[in-house]
Amino acid sequence: MGKLDGKVALVTGSSSGIGEGIARGLAAEGGAVALVARRAERLRKLADEIAAAGGAALALPADVTSESQVEQVFAATVERFGRLDILVNNAGTAVRGAIDELTVEDWDRVLAMRIMKRQGGGRIINIGSISAQRVRPSNAPYNASKFGIDGLTQSAALEGRPHGISCSVLHPGNTRSELTVNPGRPPSEEPMMEVEELAQAALLMATLPPHVNMLHAIVLPVGMPYLGRG
Repeated sequence: MGKLDGKVALVTGSSSGIGEGIARGLAAEGGAVALVARRAERLRKLADEIAAAGGAALALPADVTSESQVEQVFAATVERFGRLDILVNNAGTAVRGAIDELTVEDWDRVLAMRIMKRQGGGRIINIGSISAQRVRPSNAPYNASKFGIDGLTQSAALEGRPHGISCSVLHPGNTRSELTVNPGRPPSEEPMMEVEELAQAALLMATLPPHVNMLHAIVLPVGMPYLGRG
C-alpha cells in the first residue's frame, strides 16, 4: 500500500530533472501519474519504466504555453484516470482575476482548479526557486518570475480553501539536472543535491492529510550559499 494509492497526479516538465524525479517519487507511492513535457520519446520511456515497476503512467507530450494543448492534456488525464488530485507545476506567471475564471494565461493552474472544484478538493504544488528569497545578480527577469510564484501560490491557496484545494510552493536550491550540469556549461563550484532528494520534499507535500498544507518550503544543500547571499 502506497501513500498515494487511488490518487492521480499531473506533473509538468516531467521528461527530465526535477519534474522527472517528482513523477517517479509519486508513482513509487502508488499515484497514477500524467507526464507532461515537449519531449515525447523521453516521456514514453519514463511511462514505460513506471509501468514496468508496477505503477500507472500516461505520457502526454504537450507545450504548456499552448491553451489548446493544455486543455487536451487535462481532458486526456480525466478520461484515463477519472480525476485529478495533485498538480505539480513547474512554471508560474503573475495574473489578475479570479483563478478559475481566467481566459488568457496560466492555463494549467486554471484548469486544475476547475477540475478540483468539481470533485471537491485537490492539491497544487508549484516549483519555485530560492531566487524567490535571495536573488542573484544579472537575473532580474528570473528572480521576478520566482517572486511572483509566491504571490500566486498564496492567492490560489486562499481562493481554493473553500473548495478543499490547497496550494503550496517548493523552492529548490542547487539541484543536479541537465539544466545545471551539461557539457556546454562550466561546472558549478557550489554544492548540489540530487533530484531524488528534492523529490522527497515534494512527496511529503503531496501526502499530507487533506486538511493540512505545507504552504512554503525551501530545500537546498547545506553548504550552498544562501543565508547572506546577495
